[in-house]
Amino acid sequence: MEILRDLWLFLRERKKFWLAPLVMVLLILGVVIALGAGSAFAPFIYSIF
Repeated sequence: MEILRDLWLFLRERKKFWLAPLVMVLLILGVVIALGAGSAFAPFIYSIF
C-alpha cells in the first residue's frame, strides 16, 4: 500500500492527475488477468487482448 501512497503523493506534487486514470486501468487489467488465468473464463479473457 505504500507504493500507492507514494504514487499519489507524486501525482499530487507534480500535478500529473491525468496519469491517475491510466494507472487505475492498468491495475484493473492486471487484476482481471491474474484472476482469470486459472479459471474457465481464461480463453475468453485472453481473446479480448
